[in-house]
Amino acid sequence: MNKRLKGKILEALTSVLPVTGIVLLMSVSIIPMPAGTLLLFLTGALLLILGMGLFSLGADIAMLPMGEGIGVEMTRMKKVGLALFACLIMGIVITIAEPDLQVLANQVPTIPNMTLILTVAVGVGVFLMIAMIRILLKINLAKLLIVFYILVFGLSILAPNDFIAVAFDSGGVTTGPITVPFIMALGIGMAMLRSDRDSQEDSFGLVALCSIGPILAVLLLGIFYRPDSASYADITVSQVETTRDVMACFAAGIPAYAREVLVAIFPILLLFGVFQLVTRRFHGQALGKVLVGIVYTYAGLVLFLTGVNVGFMPIGNLIGNQLANSGYALALIPIGALIGYFIVVAEPAVHVLIKQVEDLSNGAISQKSLLTCLSVGMAFSVGIAMIRVLFGVSIYWFLVPGYLIALVLSFFVPRIFTAIAFDSGGVSSGPMTATFLLPFAMGACEGVGGNILTDAFGIVAMVAMTPLISIQVLGFVYKKRMESERKLHKAQMDALAEAMLYYEG
Repeated sequence: MNKRLKGKILEALTSVLPVTGIVLLMSVSIIPMPAGTLLLFLTGALLLILGMGLFSLGADIAMLPMGEGIGVEMTRMKKVGLALFACLIMGIVITIAEPDLQVLANQVPTIPNMTLILTVAVGVGVFLMIAMIRILLKINLAKLLIVFYILVFGLSILAPNDFIAVAFDSGGVTTGPITVPFIMALGIGMAMLRSDRDSQEDSFGLVALCSIGPILAVLLLGIFYRPDSASYADITVSQVETTRDVMACFAAGIPAYAREVLVAIFPILLLFGVFQLVTRRFHGQALGKVLVGIVYTYAGLVLFLTGVNVGFMPIGNLIGNQLANSGYALALIPIGALIGYFIVVAEPAVHVLIKQVEDLSNGAISQKSLLTCLSVGMAFSVGIAMIRVLFGVSIYWFLVPGYLIALVLSFFVPRIFTAIAFDSGGVSSGPMTATFLLPFAMGACEGVGGNILTDAFGIVAMVAMTPLISIQVLGFVYKKRMESERKLHKAQMDALAEAMLYYEG
């Protein structure tokens, strides 16, 4: 086996194992489930591990070089209007390819899938243009975020109540395993041509801005589309009794997701083909590596989506529902927080982000510290989401103060931490959130008799919000530590100077 692929699969194994262990423990204690159902989940976990490994390797050798190369070439364009139009098209194309968005669209059947997907895609495209303008003109990210989030909460007052949580969720699911590697590399490529000291910091923040576009777009859709009612799609567990039944479920799922991923990834291939014909950036071995990486990415996504949709989504819904009806409904809060803590490491795009951050900061911001902050943030967000499910608390009571705290913190931490924090919010809410945590919340909400659209939907938004605070708190601690070290160093140098003067005297 390829050494790098083996390493990626082992990394995926350590990521998925804790969640699998929690589900297994619950299946033999408070939530007994049929052996066939458990085997469905375990097979899904196996496909998820293989898929994550292949996808991560594919992202490293294909998606990142593609995005970085396109970013560099775009900033070299003499016509800014043409570069901005290219950003719009790229944002639309890669968003349509995002599997998380397909999952969310399927669960909100009142609005036609393609209507919702295109609305979100245009939102991403427009904000990718804004992100490019920000990098070129060196506009402060924190100020932009304040302006746009004021606009978001202002528009949410006019939107139908049932669509507010869906709108905020759309901002989280859009930045998933396809968009994140591409958009982050695009930002690095754009910033590479700037030699000033802020260029590294400005390479982050694209994901943050591209997460706002879908929220605004779906809020506007809710205001102008005005469907008669909002509804959601029920999630059912496949009735399986034998190993043959389990294999039949996955055998039926793989061709469907293979087609879905092919249709989704084809526009990216077409975009890359046009880019390569125009610029001739990649040659020989480099071009071959990109093409092989695309194959890895495709195979990984097919296995990943089959595993999470066939094995994980129904089991998440079942666990949430049974916990709510078991007499231990309050246990949803700590169990949800525990699952949240571990499930973030199973998000493929998270590993792309933390590696990029460590590389660009030359190890000053370690993968371990970032992952710990994301895990703690995820635990809080899922715990809060379960409180909303149990007691029907409006999402406004958490989103408004949460974003307010995050935006205030942006004035007290290094700029790079603000950009990383808001990027992390979008990255954390990937396919594992959409296909396990959202069904988990929907099952729990159904079990307690709550309103699924207002109480269960919104968990993705909560997951996307808490890293904004936790990562910036890390930045605040980092800033204070650096200030202390500088003061200590200055004191030592002053003491050394005094000693030298003493001996010279």
